[in-house]
Amino acid sequence: MPSRLHAVYARLVPRMRKAGEMTGDEPAERARVEAWHRTLDRSLPTSAVPRFARHWSVVVEEVAGFPAYVLTPRGRAPTRTVFYLHGGGYMAPISAWQVRYAVRLADALGARVVLPDYPLTPEHSWRDSFGPITDLAARWAAEPGGTVLAGDSSGGGYALAIELALRDRGGPQPTHLVLHAPWIDLTTSTPETDAYDEVDPWLFQGKMRTYAQWWAGSPEDLGRPEVSPGLADLAGLPPALVFYGTRDLLAPGCRLLVRRAAAAGWDLTAVEEPGLIHVYPLLPYLPEARVAFKQTVEFLR
Repeated sequence: MPSRLHAVYARLVPRMRKAGEMTGDEPAERARVEAWHRTLDRSLPTSAVPRFARHWSVVVEEVAGFPAYVLTPRGRAPTRTVFYLHGGGYMAPISAWQVRYAVRLADALGARVVLPDYPLTPEHSWRDSFGPITDLAARWAAEPGGTVLAGDSSGGGYALAIELALRDRGGPQPTHLVLHAPWIDLTTSTPETDAYDEVDPWLFQGKMRTYAQWWAGSPEDLGRPEVSPGLADLAGLPPALVFYGTRDLLAPGCRLLVRRAAAAGWDLTAVEEPGLIHVYPLLPYLPEARVAFKQTVEFLR
């Protein structure tokens, strides 16, 4: 049974994130999001990390016109890398919660963090960042200690898509994947998704379909492995861990991923939690998130 704090989060998080279904048509939603983007402060949000500057140094790398933040622990040499791709429907920037989670994981592993701040949709599609991020991930995968490739929601789908490209290239690969409620099927091929639209307080089907079209750039690209990696050939991928709850619009896609992984012989460990909301392991102080974090660290060690 979900904790009391989870029940609070299930009410408050959608309000804090101003969640809701589209109130107009696609052009109106595009205009709204583009206007919001013009107001954004795209600097790295570190407010959720206590004494961040004392414990972490930040170097900004320019990657094809967008920044990638490299966070290194002060006072110790990192032994591996957490390469983290943030979620947000491909239209929202890095959040303070995502930075908090990434540095907590890196601290537990004695690792550095690499956070690409990729260009957002609708102004951009996958084509504007996929190649450069794949190149960046390949470079870090070749570093001593290896790389954990991780992400949440759309960032989890992006992480899987990047790994597929790295596999197909050959060369150094991430040692593990960690995916939190990954958005892996932008075609919405799972018919049960509509039913989950009724129970998810945070994500909404109309918005997700619109954002999927924006990120793909064209209807022909929706099913490509760079956009919908869960529909691709999943053989030969590194060991992976996926978390998702059942009050999540993306749960049917996650179940599809689990089924297709089993058919491909991919070593994917799935943790499905009844009644929990989208990306619950990232929510601060949540008992269920503490359990998921412990499971993640044990998996990666």
